[in-house]
Amino acid sequence: MVNKGTVREMTIHSNILNEELELIVYLPASYSPLYKYNILIAQDGRDYFNLGRVARVADTLLEGGEISNTIIIGIPYKSVADRRRKYHPDGEQHHLYKRFLGEELVPFLDQEFPTYQMDQGRALIGDSLAATISLLTALEYPHTFGKVMLQSPLVNEHVLQKVANFEEPHLLDLYHVIGTGETEVKTTKGDIEDFLTPNRELHDLIVKKGFPYFYEEFNGIHTWKYWQPDLPRALSKMLK
Repeated sequence: MVNKGTVREMTIHSNILNEELELIVYLPASYSPLYKYNILIAQDGRDYFNLGRVARVADTLLEGGEISNTIIIGIPYKSVADRRRKYHPDGEQHHLYKRFLGEELVPFLDQEFPTYQMDQGRALIGDSLAATISLLTALEYPHTFGKVMLQSPLVNEHVLQKVANFEEPHLLDLYHVIGTGETEVKTTKGDIEDFLTPNRELHDLIVKKGFPYFYEEFNGIHTWKYWQPDLPRALSKMLK
């Protein structure tokens, strides 16, 4: 019988965004303020807890000694429009949201919990647009976040340019998966986009730049049906 961690909710007020944000917090079953913990921050937070079952995945991996002590923080989006505003490179709150993650959320978590307070002790994860904002935030704050897990990110010229211009690839450890069937993805705007081709371009660029990197193409499409089973491997590879 796997020991279950606890999941609770809390809020943080962001002066940068001028709003209250909800946080879903997973603490391992053996949680104690006497130990130090990695932090995994998930955009699309409620999806990771409900559809990704990330708490159950973490319970199992912790029990088996496959990941080190980790606290998981999910940040839910308030609406589809709110998600695009914050996550999309063209979103009007995109830059502010990156600042919130790097300059407000991290100090808040370091104060609330016994964290390692170092870049390699902090990871970001996201699916689709949530993966995009995770990558772009880490590129902007590489001394704050040392690891990023990308499940089928939206990749456009802005993303490719940011990666191409990044000059310290040794600072970021990347995990990246994309489905071979992700050639006609319906976006929240209602457009149909090819995710696979630009993700392959991103892959080539990441390899060329020399990031520490894991990449795989899975046989599937742009849904949680494929991201959920990928989670145990993503966490065990990145949170050892």
